[in-house]
Parts: sequence; C-alpha cells; structure tokens
Amino acid sequence: MYYTRAIRTGVTIWMIGVTLFTIATLLPISNDYEMQGDLTLAVSFIPLAWFGSRYYFKSEPQSKGYQLALALAIIAVVLDAMITVPLFFLPHGIGYADFFGAPGFWFLMVEYTGVVILYDYLRRRRELKHA
Repeated sequence: MYYTRAIRTGVTIWMIGVTLFTIATLLPISNDYEMQGDLTLAVSFIPLAWFGSRYYFKSEPQSKGYQLALALAIIAVVLDAMITVPLFFLPHGIGYADFFGAPGFWFLMVEYTGVVILYDYLRRRRELKHA
C-alpha cells in the first residue's frame, strides 16, 4: 500500500466533504441543518469515494480495496476528531460521544468504505474480463 498517496487521497476527500457539509448546513432549506449536511455527504460520498479510489489505484493497482477503504476511514475519523468536532460541533454543544455515537456518522462511514470496496471489486472484475 502506498501510504502517502492514500493519505493525500483521504485528506482531499475529507476536505471536500467538510466543505460540502458546511455549505449544506448554511442553506435555509430545512430546520434540521445536521440532517441536511448528512444527506449532502451521503450523496457526495459516492462520487468522492469513487474518484478518490480511481486516483489512488492509477498508480497502485496491486493494493486491495479493503486496505484503501480502511485507510480512508481512519484518516476521516482522525481528522474529524482533531478538526471537525472541535471547530464545528463543540461550540454548538455537540461532543465527541454525540458525534461519533450518531447512527448517521456510522452510516456515512459504511457507505464511504463500501463505495471504495465496490470500486475495487468492479475494477478487478473488469481486468479479469480483459485478461
């Protein structure tokens, strides 16, 4: 596994995700701003994880999808713990236990890692067909 490329991919996806979440929570569409942000992330994680996986596997085709998925998930959790929660949630009275204990957080993590694993599965399947 090429860790530098995985970290670069994970940080980029995280930064875009946080930006989209923040923008979504600022839009006056619904009274539940957190749900707006979560729904935005749920939709945006599909192309973000897909294109992030594509970027990573271009130079590291032998890596396993589950390894990349785990690395990206760990990167997201660490950055959320170090930056997202203290800057965006603690000022509003939402602590670490509330953030990491929310079902929405775990749904998003399962979706995120699932898209990475699905990308790798389909990529490997396509390679076998053309071999």
